[in-house]
Amino acid sequence: MSPTISHKDSSRQRRPGMFSHALDMKTGPLPPGGWDDSHSDSVGGEGDREALLGDASPGDLPKAPRSYRAELSSILLLLFLYVLQGIPLGLAGSIPLILQSKNVSYTDQAFFSFVFWPFSLKLLWAPLVDAVYFKNFGRRKSWLVPTQYILGLFMIYLSTQVDHLLGNTDGRTPDVVALTVAFFLFEFLAATQDIAVDGWALTMLSRENVGYASTCNSVGQTAGYFLGNVLFLALESADFCNKYLRFQPQPRGIVTLSDFLFFWGTVFLITTTLVALLKTENKEVSVVKEETQGITETYKLLFAIIKMPAVLTFCLLILTSKIGFSAADAVTGLKLVEEGVPKEHLALLAVPMVPLQIVLPLIISKYTAGPQPLNIFYKAMPYSSCPEWNELMNHGCQEASHEMRLLFCGIPCLQSNVTLYSMYVSIMAFNAKVSDPLIGGTYMTLLNTVSNLGGNWPSTVALWLVDPLTVKECVGASNQNCRSPDAIELCKKLGGSCVTALDGYYVESIICVFIGFGWWFFLGPKFKKLQDEGPSSWKCKRSN
Repeated sequence: MSPTISHKDSSRQRRPGMFSHALDMKTGPLPPGGWDDSHSDSVGGEGDREALLGDASPGDLPKAPRSYRAELSSILLLLFLYVLQGIPLGLAGSIPLILQSKNVSYTDQAFFSFVFWPFSLKLLWAPLVDAVYFKNFGRRKSWLVPTQYILGLFMIYLSTQVDHLLGNTDGRTPDVVALTVAFFLFEFLAATQDIAVDGWALTMLSRENVGYASTCNSVGQTAGYFLGNVLFLALESADFCNKYLRFQPQPRGIVTLSDFLFFWGTVFLITTTLVALLKTENKEVSVVKEETQGITETYKLLFAIIKMPAVLTFCLLILTSKIGFSAADAVTGLKLVEEGVPKEHLALLAVPMVPLQIVLPLIISKYTAGPQPLNIFYKAMPYSSCPEWNELMNHGCQEASHEMRLLFCGIPCLQSNVTLYSMYVSIMAFNAKVSDPLIGGTYMTLLNTVSNLGGNWPSTVALWLVDPLTVKECVGASNQNCRSPDAIELCKKLGGSCVTALDGYYVESIICVFIGFGWWFFLGPKFKKLQDEGPSSWKCKRSN
C-alpha cells in the first residue's frame, strides 16, 4: 500500500514505503489438491520429470537422502545471492520517498514507477536466459556472473552521478527522466540475476533439500530489501542519526546514497569474483527431458497457454482486480511525506511487516492449501482499501507530531497491508494449484507475471492521475489560475500563491473505491468460480 513497497514472489519486489505493493510471485511447491503428474496420457508422460532428477535405470541403487547440513554451504550461498538481489530493490524503492521530499510532481512519480516493472515483465526474456549459455562455464553462471559484475560496476558509476541526478550538488530539481532510466536498468539487471539464481537453486540443492530454495528466496530478499531501503533511509537521515545514534548532532546522516551505492557495488564485484572462481555448477544433474526445446517453442507455449479460455479469463480478471485500492496503495506513502512525516520514519513502518509476512501464510495456509484458495482473496478484498483513514491522515493528523501521525495513520495502513498480503498468498496458492506440472515452470511464471502486472499498471496510472485531478486556485492575484506550470509561475510573479482547492488524491480514492466494490460485487463471484473449473480446463495440450 505504499508507493514504495512492492513484493516479489517469495522473492519480494518492494517499493519504498511501509506497505506491501504488488507481489511478484514465482513458482513454489504445489499445495494439497493441486496437480499430480501421474497422468499417463499427459504429454511427456513419465519422461517429463523435473530437471533435477537424473537418468534412472533399473540397476541404479537408491541414494540415501542428503541432510541439509551436507549442503549448508550451498544454502548459505543461495541466501547471500538473494540478499544481494534485494539491495537494488530496496535502493530503487527509496528513491520515490527522496523525490517526494524534494517536492516533485506526482506525474514525475508515475514516470519513475516504471522502474518497478522489470520484475513483472521478466517472462519476456527469461526463455533467453534459460536457453543461451556457455556449457563449460555453467548454465546459470553464464548469466549470473556477468550480470552481477555489471550491477557492481553500474552501482559504482551511479555513486558518482546520483547526487547530480537528485539535484543535491547544484540545487536544481531532480532529473527524473535520467533517474528513471538509470534505475530501470538497475532493476532489469536485478530481474535477470533473479532468473539465473532461481534456475540455479533447483540444481544447486539435492531433491530432498530443494525446498530450502524458497526459504532462501524469501528471507534473503526481505533482508536485502531491508538493508537497501529501511536501513539506508535511517542512516541517511541526519535527524534520525542525531536523535538515536549520535552524541553530537551533525548536519548530515552517517551515510549518503553515493556512499551506499559505492559500498555495495564493491561488495558485488568481490563476491561475484569469489563465486566465479570457487563455486561450480552440479555436473551430475542431467536433464531427462527439457520442458521446452528452445526459445521459439517456449514463446509458442506461452501463447498457447494464454489462449486457453480459463487462463484468459483469469488474466483479464486479475489485471483489473487491484484498481480499487491502487490510489491507497501507490499514493498514500507519498502523501504522508508531503504532509511532513519523515521518510525514514515511514520506511520503519515496514519493520513490523517482516514477522507478519512469515507468520501470516502459516495462519491462513489451511484455507489457501484447500480446494478453494480464492475465497481468501474475495473475503479480504473489501478491507484492502478503506477511504476513511485517508481522510484521517490528511485532516485529523495535520497538527499532530510525527510519532502521532504514524500511530494514527500507520496502523490502518498496516491493517490494509495484512489483507493485501493475504490476497497475495491466496493468488500464489491458486496459481500453484492450477499450473500443469508438465510445463509448470513456464505456466506458473506466466500466471504470476500477469498477477504482478495487475498490481503495477494501476499504481502507475494512480500516480499519474493525482495532478490532473487536483484543482488549485491562485490566491492574491486576480484573473489568474494554476492549471499549468506556466500559469503557476505567472501567479507567483504577480504576488499570488497557488492553493489546493481540491486534492486529486481524494477524488481518485473515491473513484477507486467505487470501482473496487463494483468489481467485488459483479466480477468477484466469477473470479471465485474459476477455482471450480476442472483440471482439464487448465491443462495445456502441446505436441513435442
